[in-house]
Amino acid sequence: MNMETNERAKPSAIESRTIRKICWRLVPFIALMFFINFLDRTAISFAGPNGMTQDLGMTAAQFGFASGIFFIGYIFLEVPSNLALQKFGARIWLARIMITWGIVAVLFTWVSSISGLYWLRFLLGIAEAGFFPGAILYLSTWVPSSQRTKILSLFYLSQPLTTVIGAPLASLLIEAHGLFGLEGWRIMFFGVGAPAIIVGVAALFYLPNSSKDAHWLTDEERNWLDGQLKAESKSKSHDPKSHRVRSALTNGRVWLLSAIYFGMVYGLYALAFFLPTVIAGFETKFGTKFDVFEKGLIIAIPYLAAAIALYFWSADATKRGVRAWHIGIPALTGAISVPVALLMNSPETTIAVVTITACSIFCVLPTFWALPSRFLSGAGAAAGIALINSIGNAAGFAAPYVTGAVKDVTGGYEIPMYIVGAVMILSSIMAFSIGPKIRPQMEVVKI
Repeated sequence: MNMETNERAKPSAIESRTIRKICWRLVPFIALMFFINFLDRTAISFAGPNGMTQDLGMTAAQFGFASGIFFIGYIFLEVPSNLALQKFGARIWLARIMITWGIVAVLFTWVSSISGLYWLRFLLGIAEAGFFPGAILYLSTWVPSSQRTKILSLFYLSQPLTTVIGAPLASLLIEAHGLFGLEGWRIMFFGVGAPAIIVGVAALFYLPNSSKDAHWLTDEERNWLDGQLKAESKSKSHDPKSHRVRSALTNGRVWLLSAIYFGMVYGLYALAFFLPTVIAGFETKFGTKFDVFEKGLIIAIPYLAAAIALYFWSADATKRGVRAWHIGIPALTGAISVPVALLMNSPETTIAVVTITACSIFCVLPTFWALPSRFLSGAGAAAGIALINSIGNAAGFAAPYVTGAVKDVTGGYEIPMYIVGAVMILSSIMAFSIGPKIRPQMEVVKI
């Protein structure tokens, strides 16, 4: 049986009202946390071409290694961190993660050496470990499976919007060069790091752990939601392995999803970490010149289009039910567009193709994350989602490091981008193969 399902029946009034409240009360705050998370993680991409690499004397390979080393500690602590979230509750654990990474992010303001940058990036990865899969797991426990694509797509909108808003914001902070006697890139690190501490403290008071803590739900809405979630949990309980950590970590479907996610994350971070550098190179390649703020606005263009594409693509997946082509087609389109962007002969056409790449990558991600909770639950879901994110984010180390190292050897970004395209093609092929391996919504795959 493949993933295809008939279009969903029209939701009842109680379902619509409850889901609407959850979307308004929880998604914006979790999305704000993710916005700050992704901005702090990728702030190095704005700092690099705007003085940091020159001040610290870095090569492209060293910059790529500094970008990627974040994911070493992040990967190894993902699963333990997500299991801790199950034990301590989302409110305390997500807040703890955010406050910790905020403290580390602020310390980048005073980094003075390449080795110091390496250590801070490594510590930032350790501090952030568990946030993203924890947020996915948290939101997934608030809605029935038929609504997860919708709620995850609303959450995921914050990732492309991080660059739409964050790139100009980072540029403005960088242009404050000399404030308090600091270089612009140092001011930028402080400016994007401090909000994590503030919002992390706010999370302690705002986030409910479960529906019984959500005073904004009526008794009728709470009973409906609990009934839906208990029915799903009961259906999964027919296969007790769906709850087990060990079964989730050895499940072939989990590893297949991990491999697919690796390819998409490879493209995501190659784009995120090196797009500002590629745009900075427009002056050499095309003879055009932009100031720091203009570069920030240019960087934002692909991500604004990606946010719009993500919304409509996810809406279609919610309406039809997630199908293999919802993942495979954009993955393939992105794979082809990556190397094509470097063959363009003007800044306008280059950004146009990069926009297609960004749209393709972001169309895949929220649709993809609706899948694991279909056949995993409880501690098994916590471990499985964390494993998928860990393996996928190994590409967060590989993509910037390989891209930078190959660029140093070849003198250009052509071959590194062909590598990105090849990895994404493999991801697309695997995506089309998942049709017979993942059953439709509300059905449980035996592990």
